[in-house]
Amino acid sequence: MGGNKGKGKERKIAKFDWNSKFWRVSLIILSTILTFGGPYVVLVLFRALDLNYVISMVSGFVVFLIGLAFMLFLIKKKVIS
Repeated sequence: MGGNKGKGKERKIAKFDWNSKFWRVSLIILSTILTFGGPYVVLVLFRALDLNYVISMVSGFVVFLIGLAFMLFLIKKKVIS
């Protein structure tokens, strides 16, 4: 009796809109920065902090792989066509 108040109303759950132009451009820019700019920034940062060269190269390569994985994810989700 009292529990049927909201029966006709559906609760809308906010979903991430992959097809919004703003999010498409933002995610593509983020993936390209991670892929191409990330390793350079990591290398320069580690060199400026005078840390080990091998560690900076490995961490730069990891950032590059994260960028590639993110780009492949966007391609699978058809954000990048």
